[in-house]
Amino acid sequence: MYGKNYYVYIMSNQYHTVFYIGMTNSLERRMLEHTLTKNNNSFTSKYKIKELLYYEEYSDPASAISREKQLKGWRREKKLELIKKLNPELKNLLQED
Repeated sequence: MYGKNYYVYIMSNQYHTVFYIGMTNSLERRMLEHTLTKNNNSFTSKYKIKELLYYEEYSDPASAISREKQLKGWRREKKLELIKKLNPELKNLLQED
């Protein structure tokens, strides 16, 4: 049986001074929501978070939620180390071909 995919992702602003960690079942849709949001009170709008730096894929929501919580508990340095393992230049993955 074909299962649904779930994603845990890390986004940042252009200066990489703030990280946002989230979970979704549609990475493409969620990235659009973050980048096109008009709600000035949202965290991503307030800190101009528009760059996708990292994501992981899961086959069940419980694993994704658990991983999201784990990453949110990490110190900034550990998050940055994780991102740099797969994205050493901190490129915006939304602009990759």
